[in-house]
Amino acid sequence: QVQLVESGGGLVQAGGSLRLSCAASGRTFSSYTMGWFRQAPGKEREFVACIRRSATNTYYADSVKGRFTISRDNVKNTVYLQMNSLKPEDTAVYSCAARDGSNCATSRYEYAYWGQGTQVTVSS
Repeated sequence: QVQLVESGGGLVQAGGSLRLSCAASGRTFSSYTMGWFRQAPGKEREFVACIRRSATNTYYADSVKGRFTISRDNVKNTVYLQMNSLKPEDTAVYSCAARDGSNCATSRYEYAYWGQGTQVTVSS
């Protein structure tokens, strides 16, 4: 089992940047594929990005491709989401998640462990 805690959210103007962090504790972090999801008010939770256990592959939702970058540090037990060129439609609660499988997954049901989320608000 792994525990996840996100940080780094906040209020930013459109076009700005934020870097989210997700610190893991518990079972070996490097054994998990990690993902970021977001949920805007009144909408379902949606996939943002994922990174494989060895960081050899990443995958992004079309809506963030070219603007967001997911990375991980298996020594610091942390996964990051660098968000650039932010838009008002990126406003949401962002959560990190972990799954035992070795491959990325875009469905939230594939992830067993979740953090509490961090709010990102982008003003126009």
